[in-house]
Amino acid sequence: MTTLLVIAKQPLPGRVKTRLSPPFPPEEAAALAEASLADTLTAALGVPADRHVLVLDGQPGDWLPPGFRLVPQVTGGLDVRLAAAFAACDGPALLIGMDTPQVTPALLAPALRWDTYDAWFGPAADGGFWALGLASPDPALLLGVPMSRPDTGAVQYERLRAAGLRIGNLPVLRDVDTAEDARLVAAGTPGSRFAALHSALTATPTGAGA
Repeated sequence: MTTLLVIAKQPLPGRVKTRLSPPFPPEEAAALAEASLADTLTAALGVPADRHVLVLDGQPGDWLPPGFRLVPQVTGGLDVRLAAAFAACDGPALLIGMDTPQVTPALLAPALRWDTYDAWFGPAADGGFWALGLASPDPALLLGVPMSRPDTGAVQYERLRAAGLRIGNLPVLRDVDTAEDARLVAAGTPGSRFAALHSALTATPTGAGA
């Protein structure tokens, strides 16, 4: 049974996307986070996994579509939380975050095939990673990996390689962390909720992008 995991925080002002402020005030930063999460969840539902699971820090809102099983994140560092999400799976699993609203079902679909690879890795432009797939989820592959650093992706990839796993590579994507990230991702995802909201927030003289 293949599981598609989305790990996310409840999009509350002051708790998410704090690096967007300034120029976006916390309420707008949270709204952008919610739009990013909604786009990500929609894309995830378009992928024919056996289970779709949202691993959430916080409470669900009306942005959560039907079709997801909701499980709470455990306490601890990000490596601990990611490891626990994989440990709860009883078969192959692909995990993505809420920071890449440009993700599409077509981009994710290859990473649910396990005939050629034991792991899938999606590097992020900031040096992290936006996707990680494991044919045999093993928490030890994540525990102790330093998170939120420029070398996080390199360390995680080396952990997979050192374990002797055959690794399939996904395209590099840009996480939405800064206002410039938001601008670039919105420009590349016309028609998305994220792009529409970003345009609305930056269209007026008082908007953050003006």
